[in-house]
Amino acid sequence: MDKYDFSGWATRSGIQCTDGRTIVPDAFKGNDNEVVPLVWMHQYNTPENTLGHALLKNKQEGVYAYCSFNDSESGKTAKELVDHGDITRLSIYANRLQQHGGRVMHGEIREVSLVIAGANPGAFIDSVVQHADGMVESEDEAIIYSGEELELCHSDLASSSDNKKKEENMEDTTSKEEQQKSSEGSSEETISDVFNTLSDKQKKVVYALVQQAIQDRQGEPEEDGSADEETNEGEQNMKHNAFEQNTQSKKEDQFLSHDDMQDIIGDAKTYGSLRESVLAHGITDIDYLFPDAETTSTAPALITREQEWVSAVMSAIHHTPFSRIKSMFANLTEDEARAKGYMKGKQKKEEVFGLLKRTTTPTTIYKKQKLDRDDMIDITDFDVVAWLKTEMRMMLDEEIARAILVGDGRLTSSDDKVNEQNIRPIWTDDDLYTIKTAITVASGDTDDAVAKNFIRAAIKARTNYKGTGSPVLYTTEDTLTDCLLMEDKNGRVIYDSVDKLATALRVSKILTVPVMEGLTRTDSNDSKTHTLMGIIVNLADYNVGADKGGSVSMFDDFDIDYNQQKYLIETRCSGALTVPYSAIAIESIPAV
Repeated sequence: MDKYDFSGWATRSGIQCTDGRTIVPDAFKGNDNEVVPLVWMHQYNTPENTLGHALLKNKQEGVYAYCSFNDSESGKTAKELVDHGDITRLSIYANRLQQHGGRVMHGEIREVSLVIAGANPGAFIDSVVQHADGMVESEDEAIIYSGEELELCHSDLASSSDNKKKEENMEDTTSKEEQQKSSEGSSEETISDVFNTLSDKQKKVVYALVQQAIQDRQGEPEEDGSADEETNEGEQNMKHNAFEQNTQSKKEDQFLSHDDMQDIIGDAKTYGSLRESVLAHGITDIDYLFPDAETTSTAPALITREQEWVSAVMSAIHHTPFSRIKSMFANLTEDEARAKGYMKGKQKKEEVFGLLKRTTTPTTIYKKQKLDRDDMIDITDFDVVAWLKTEMRMMLDEEIARAILVGDGRLTSSDDKVNEQNIRPIWTDDDLYTIKTAITVASGDTDDAVAKNFIRAAIKARTNYKGTGSPVLYTTEDTLTDCLLMEDKNGRVIYDSVDKLATALRVSKILTVPVMEGLTRTDSNDSKTHTLMGIIVNLADYNVGADKGGSVSMFDDFDIDYNQQKYLIETRCSGALTVPYSAIAIESIPAV
């Protein structure tokens, strides 16, 4: 024993290990004065992991080891780590264990390992001897204690015939993973390399979890409920969540345990990353370690219906600076209005025709919003007021455009309904203004057949159309798709573009309107359900009037009592077709 590199307790008696076992005194008495291999982290699958040997001395307090390094590269590296104080723990591998309950009565130590942290809280290196030119110095250079009494993991392999298989990951870990890279001589990415990819914030969380796991183990009471004062040296029982200091919770639900950390770090190289290793072990609240989520844009994106038709409607309508619109017409289509031939001796008859008059008055359409002033101040990433006003104007325009084409769809009894006598929907307007054309759809009709009938009805209805210029077809996505998928008898698509279909329908453009999908009405003449398929109209024939001050205006006000900024956008206007027979509504009705 004159020449050794360091010494320390390989294991201590009378101290409970994490697996619940307690080593009784003289349990390893048979190993007294035996020399066993000194290896790295219980790994001896390659010769490089054998660092030297250990002379074992059995004592009442446990087994003490006097250890010597060999002259291999890994032995020299390990010696430097011990001399420098980077490695301070020993652990043993024993088999042929004889137990009575949780007490280990007998066993045989097969090797002693240098480990980052052992499981038996009494296992630590207490003496390092410096050598000079092969001569033993007369006194120790350093006394190294763990500083934190951790526990030792034992592996009971009594049932193994070759005594070579044992549990992996028996060591706790610290952040000094360069030791493992040096001792293994491997060029592979180390755990430290993986750990260093984490942000500073994530590293702090890992430090806190590891520290908390150590404290939990130190403060864990014995089976009878009393704290182990010998092991904890009077420390308080630390049974709490590292992130919720005032909350008492079940440990298995809230804590990252000592054993979990051993397994995670031990498997990190196998899985390729610390994150994948943690996920494989099913640790709760692992999302604390993930990077913070980042938005792809500063302001929240608005989920809206397709808006092209809205801008088309709002830009195409005719505007007047007055809101009360009167339409007056003389109906010259009746026979009584025709010019007449004269016969001698007969009385000449006066021309007779009727006058048609309609007046449309305005209504108010609005949208209101509010923001707490505290929220306005706290939102600094983007201009929330400008964003809110954009949303309000967009939704106001959509509501007006919807009311013009098909009505707002709300029940007549609703307080929020846009009055259809003030904003007259083209779809349901009087027959003098909107030509109603219906196609009959039988239950067995194919999509091609329905689309073909739709096109024929649209073209033939142009006979009575008296609107201005070239109109636009506003239709549903389903109807447009069915028209574009029509095939001839040879299986070729008839209209391979929207423009070609528009030319066939004699319209300048085709626009799909999402709010038109599935709209139905019950006709008072035939009591049948009419499903809207499309509207053909030139919106230059639709007049929207607003008096001075009735155009779209934005107002804002501050509510002192509730500390709220309130916003209102509104318009007061009227809307109606002003040209007879200026629109065509194509509908489908079920066959009788």
